This record gives sequence, C-alpha cells and structure tokens, in this order.
Amino acid sequence: MKIGIYGQFYHEKSGIYIQQLLEALDKNNIEVVIEKNFLELIDLHDDIDKSYSHFSTFEELDHSYDLFFSIGGDGTILRTITYVRDLGIPIAGINTGRLGFLATIQKEEIKDTIDLILDKKYYISPRTIVTIDTVPPSEEFGVLNFAMNEIAVSRRNTTSMITVHTSLNDEFLNSYWADGLIVSSPTGSTGYSLSCGGPVMMPDTESMVLTPIAPHNLNARPLVIPDDKEIKLQVSGREDTYLVSLDSRTHTLPNETTVVIKKAPFKINMVVLEGDSFLKTLRKKMLWGEDKRN
Repeated sequence: MKIGIYGQFYHEKSGIYIQQLLEALDKNNIEVVIEKNFLELIDLHDDIDKSYSHFSTFEELDHSYDLFFSIGGDGTILRTITYVRDLGIPIAGINTGRLGFLATIQKEEIKDTIDLILDKKYYISPRTIVTIDTVPPSEEFGVLNFAMNEIAVSRRNTTSMITVHTSLNDEFLNSYWADGLIVSSPTGSTGYSLSCGGPVMMPDTESMVLTPIAPHNLNARPLVIPDDKEIKLQVSGREDTYLVSLDSRTHTLPNETTVVIKKAPFKINMVVLEGDSFLKTLRKKMLWGEDKRN
C-alpha cells in the first residue's frame, strides 16, 4: 500500500498526532511519500528516525497511490486537491484545524483510523468540481482552473458594488447588483455560500448554487441549478478589474473578460469512515438539534 501525505502548517499541539500517524503507517509496512515542504516542517520540529520519500508537484504523482492523507483543516484539503487533481486518489482529511466539514477524522482517532482503512471499513464520497474558462482566453489560472468549493467574482479596491450579468446556457438570468456572486458546488454549500445565505446541499446532489454577496437588489435570492448548465458572468463597475477566487486562490481579471463556469469532467474522492456521514457531520458541526428544550 502506498500513501501520500500533505499538510500546510505544523502546529506544536498536533506534532504528537503526526508522529502517531507515521508510526502507525510504518508499523503496517505502508510506503509513505510526504509533500516536500511539509516534510521539511516535520524534520524541523521533530527527530524522525526514518527517511521518507517526497513529492513537490502534481507531475510527480501517479495512479500507484492508494490514498492521500491531508493533515490540517478544510483549507488544507482544498490545497491537497491541487496535487491530486484528476488522478482519482482518495483523500482522507485529518482535522487538526477548527470546523472541519471535509477534514472529518479527528486527530485523536488516528490509530483507530489506520485500522479502519486497512480493513477497508470506509467508503468513497465523490465530490463535484467546478472549472473556469474565460473569453477572451486568459493564462491567469494555468492548469489550476478548478475549485472544489466555489468560484466567486467580487469587487476589487472599491466600496462600490459591481454588476454581475449572468446567463445560463446563453439564456440571460439576471444582473446582480452586489459585492459579488458565488458559484458553489454541493461541497462548497457549507462554506462561503452558506455564510451569504445559500442553502446546504447534500454532497451527491447534482446541482450548483448561485449565491449573491450582499445584493443591493433585495429580491435576488440564491438559486439552485442543475450542474449541467454552463454559467457565463460579465462584470461591470467603477473599477477596471474585478477579483475571481477559486477556493482560496485569488486572481484579477479586466472587466471586459467574460467568465465561463461549468462542472469539471472529473471528481475528487473523499474518504468517509464507517459510522460517519454528511448528516452526522451537519449535526455535529452546525449543532443541529442542540436546544435546551430538547
């Protein structure tokens, strides 16, 4: 078995759990390859007896990997997918962060988690990915033209709102006068979109949601659409440019650039342990049902 590991940060309080993970994998004779920068952080804070192989780019990965561990929070998983991309390698998120809608494995459960994974006591939850293209074509995004949570357009360097002219399959939908517009996948429905009043969607829902950010036209409401729609956004405003964010990656585009968003031809496979589910995560993270009267 071959497993990759990625993390963005090293927290002193999580160091013991990283050690537990590496020891558990080594005990089971599992081949481990660690992202280069994260391996350097581990080496800097801990004495590691074993020498580990490392990777730095997507091009160094292949289909020989059985699993990927993402150590951190949901933001770390969003970075992990930029390495995994369309390889289909299942990702297991170990939560050393805060909320953790995607990183659902608690750091205190590492030893039990390894046993469950080795015993194949988990299932795969495929997650829809959204991609972006532009008219005219732009080299701004490169090969990382996709997002797991959302693609959003927003105002830049101004307190004035922008107008986002929106069409679905070339049919005009609406002009949003707002701070911006979020195009969210089902996975992203519990993120930025939710904080702007969007609905929660089950991960296997074949839909996307358009959620305006602080709309001035108050009758504009979040809209759930089928995920086979092609979305075109044209932005106008007092500034000559606007921001486009793909999860946590932000770019600047000129106003004359049209953004085209649609479902990607591949999905990201998330590992869900037996006994866990999206509904259980909702109840736990959003405190559904937590009422003193119950």
